[in-house]
Amino acid sequence: MNKLVLLGGGYGNMRVLLRLLPNNLPSDTEIILIDRTPFHSLKTEFYALAAGTSTDKEIRVAFPEHERLHKVFGEVIRIDREEKAVYLEDGRVIEYNDLVIALGCEDKYHGVPGAEEYTYSIQTIANSRSTFEKVCGLPPGSTVAIVGAGLSGIELASELRESRADLKVKLFDRSHRILRDFPEKLSNYVKSWFEKHNVEVIAQSNITRVEPNRLYNHDQVIEADAIVWTAGVQPVKIVRDMEAEKDKFGRPIITQYFNLPDDEHIYVIGDCASSDLPPTAQLAEEQAERVVKVLKTRWSGMALPEKMPEIKLKGFMGSLGKKQGFVHLADTTVTGRIARLMKSGLLWMYKRQNDN
Repeated sequence: MNKLVLLGGGYGNMRVLLRLLPNNLPSDTEIILIDRTPFHSLKTEFYALAAGTSTDKEIRVAFPEHERLHKVFGEVIRIDREEKAVYLEDGRVIEYNDLVIALGCEDKYHGVPGAEEYTYSIQTIANSRSTFEKVCGLPPGSTVAIVGAGLSGIELASELRESRADLKVKLFDRSHRILRDFPEKLSNYVKSWFEKHNVEVIAQSNITRVEPNRLYNHDQVIEADAIVWTAGVQPVKIVRDMEAEKDKFGRPIITQYFNLPDDEHIYVIGDCASSDLPPTAQLAEEQAERVVKVLKTRWSGMALPEKMPEIKLKGFMGSLGKKQGFVHLADTTVTGRIARLMKSGLLWMYKRQNDN
């Protein structure tokens, strides 16, 4: 029996499962899914879990069931390309014929002293739970500092404001304006929301050091009762350590078929794959769609197309609490209640389509 091993149960490999099961998997092939948790976590909603406005159960989806899908729960510690095997922390060894690596990313601290030791994270569901316990357990009047005003930082700050109106929320933005790479209309809308809801945005910040309950912005010392880091990501360590040609961000370089240039049996998708496009759930799913087509073509013994279709992302959505939001699609910006309903609707559709 040929073994297709999927590392990580995130958006990319969930799409692989959705496309191959129940009827598109060759009869001589089985799938082994390896993940640290027994469910698919909706990473795009971790900010709400950390802020206390969504429950743990609301951001989980069950993995599908199939007689030739075997789920293995554990921590991957090594990929042996020569032996074509994956090693788990508990000593188990899983062999593969084809391997799809979609292990995601972790926080990147940019060499800032103390950042890794003294900040909280929302990169994993476990980290988000810990962040929730910390920020939602703070006494009234406490200060929460959020370092990084990308989409995750913006959504966390707004959701935390809705969850805990008594807290002081400071959002540190390295740029001169929020979402600087997008239309100024969108940037101004988010800025005005924060002003109206008393979230302090500190623009052109440069965090140079973090200490317990204290961070340094340029030469200014700022006290905070909790510090959450949302200022950049990098591939998980196992991928950074993997023997493969990498880009300047430590992500394995892949061909247009999403496999390593020197190994057509190892595919890399999602946040840990080299790409010119921003790392998003949407990108991971589009890459997964193409990997499934490549796998099915190779399994059938047919020739691959000379050129794979280009991935074009549709845009992005963000929330500002449960009532407001923003959407940028096809150079069109929508803000307010309608945008928030659009995001909620997309989340409902996603959970429905993946609910088994």
